[in-house]
Amino acid sequence: MAVLIEAISVVIRADALLAAFENEDDWIRFKQTVPNATLCADEELIRVGFTTPHDAEQYVRRLESNGLRFVVNGSAKDIVVVDQLRGPTSPCDWIEFGSIPLNGDERKRVAACRLKGSTSNGLILPDGWTFESSLSCSHSFVPSDAVDKALKFLRSEDGMDVYWSELSGKEVYIARTSGKPE
Repeated sequence: MAVLIEAISVVIRADALLAAFENEDDWIRFKQTVPNATLCADEELIRVGFTTPHDAEQYVRRLESNGLRFVVNGSAKDIVVVDQLRGPTSPCDWIEFGSIPLNGDERKRVAACRLKGSTSNGLILPDGWTFESSLSCSHSFVPSDAVDKALKFLRSEDGMDVYWSELSGKEVYIARTSGKPE
């Protein structure tokens, strides 16, 4: 199987997660670490999505505090961060990343990754996910060093930072799971 990749996804090897969170109570405890509704998992990979590098980094640190390893000797070990547009952000020899048609529809392509060598087919999506309201259907990317030029912060509301986009002339929303970075 493959898991959906949108925005910035933290992808965890299922075998490593099960070793760190050893019993059913630990799985419940793991699910409580997930700060949003983007969790999706097959029997090989677990994915949680974020819209900012800061929030993804904070979540990776939380996973590390539970015994999982992020980058060891320059390569992803138990966790890899995967960008929807660029793929893995660090060398990773245990996933395959690409774009696939959703339900065979070439007009609805989504980014996905699966465990390297997996023979399972299909795509796992978060509960309630729809293509029409997804970042796969419509998204914008602003490099971190251009945020101050392209976006003007307006307010925070309901776990979202609201900005005015100088590019589109519209309000844009960035879901947040942690405070704003310094």
